[in-house]
Amino acid sequence: MTESLFGSNLVAMVTPMEPGGALNEPGLARLVDHLLTTGCDGIVVGGTTGESPTLTDTEAALLVRTVAARTGNRARVVAGVGTYDTTACIRRAHEAQAAGADALLLVCPYYSKPTQAGIVAHCLAVADATELPVMLYDVPARTGTAMEAATLLELARHPRIRAVKDAKGDLFEAMSVMAGSPLAYYCGIDELNLPYLAAGATGLVSVVGNAFADRNAQLISAVRGGDLDTARVLNAALHPLTEAIMRTSQGAIMAKAALAELGIIPHATVRLPLLESPPDHLRRLTEALAPLVAGLVPA
Repeated sequence: MTESLFGSNLVAMVTPMEPGGALNEPGLARLVDHLLTTGCDGIVVGGTTGESPTLTDTEAALLVRTVAARTGNRARVVAGVGTYDTTACIRRAHEAQAAGADALLLVCPYYSKPTQAGIVAHCLAVADATELPVMLYDVPARTGTAMEAATLLELARHPRIRAVKDAKGDLFEAMSVMAGSPLAYYCGIDELNLPYLAAGATGLVSVVGNAFADRNAQLISAVRGGDLDTARVLNAALHPLTEAIMRTSQGAIMAKAALAELGIIPHATVRLPLLESPPDHLRRLTEALAPLVAGLVPA
């Protein structure tokens, strides 16, 4: 594992909102401070966990500008700019660069189901649009189309396409692409953080890290130090929270609920078509948070 332009302990940040759905800028500032003090060295702004499909261009740029100003040089700011419209992605990439982003996160075009050649053309067009490094986001469960290994290897030839956020979950393919290219790999599935790190991933882009980025930092450090026994203990300690956030309903919904319960953001508001957590989901979340908050599990 090597250091990267993007950091290693990244968080896919939620977008704090008021009960009516407007952006909550004070909550955003508190959340950024929380992420920085808990060991996050990269913040993904306006990604799927940030409810990107519901953000306007103005809101997306405001988020990047606010987070970049708040972080200074303490963390990389990675702006989500991916849509199914190449022209819109290029516009958002320009706006993200102007707002102070350090890098771009580019999801495989969704819903349209382009061919692999179309995916390559789309990604190259966006990578050519700015001087920022690009992290590709491969998440076929959401997009309907996977980035095949040959596609990733072809895209790796572009000087600004430098990394992959892998939410495909095919670890053997990931290791093959890591072995055959200079791409930095990031685990984008919290449930598989440990095996990806053990297989050579550069770092994590975590939803659970909204609440406990410090635990992810410890996990990364343990694996890098070759202490897999400690890494397994740390991973097991986070397992109940990972299950509550990632396997109960939906990551953005549950991450916001966790942050609200921890008092980091004032509201767990999400925008339609998402809905806030029902009581039974919140009970599961509270049970998972309790031992971590009380310090009853290894840290």
